[in-house]
Amino acid sequence: MDNRRNEPNLKLINMEQVETEKIDWLLYPFIPFGKVTIVQGDPGEGKTTMVLQIIAKLTKGEAVLPSGSDEPALEEKTMALEPVNVIYQTAEDGLGDTIKPRFLSAGADCSRVMVIDDNDHTDKSTPCSFRPDTGVSGD
Repeated sequence: MDNRRNEPNLKLINMEQVETEKIDWLLYPFIPFGKVTIVQGDPGEGKTTMVLQIIAKLTKGEAVLPSGSDEPALEEKTMALEPVNVIYQTAEDGLGDTIKPRFLSAGADCSRVMVIDDNDHTDKSTPCSFRPDTGVSGD
């Protein structure tokens, strides 16, 4: 009998070898463009309202912050966009009775919004994966 533990292969990267990269900001310094962003907080704080409003603007190619804001430094660091596709995930609200009506109210282009369907994912031990070449941004 082999008493060794079955260790996973672990690839280590020495930080001396890592090149620094510029970050493009969707909303500086809170939401980096093209990266997964998680919004967390207590119920009733407006997380869903804020995120759906941001997504609506992204799907229409509108600035997340209105021009002429009190913070010009924020505007300089916030990317101007063409309309983009967005992946959205919710664990609390119904799509047909809550999320889509709120998207429509915010003026979102719903053809650019994809929602993760975790109802069909029967093997919970295997995480879902996204192809990076789809041109889809994450929330």
